[in-house]
Amino acid sequence: GVHRQILFTTVGWFAGYYLCKRMEYMHAKLDRELFEYVRHHPEDFKAAEKRRIGELLEDFHPVR
Repeated sequence: GVHRQILFTTVGWFAGYYLCKRMEYMHAKLDRELFEYVRHHPEDFKAAEKRRIGELLEDFHPVR
């Protein structure tokens, strides 16, 4: 009956809340580890040189 629907809704909400919090924790932990690695190994992550937009795009040749 209705009491089962309320029970399953409540259980589903708590399970979803727990799983979302766990997912956020796992992603935060991974981000922290990756940023720490980048901070300790700057030679592996050199900044790219700035290029102008004209260097990125190909020459335009209209087709007639």
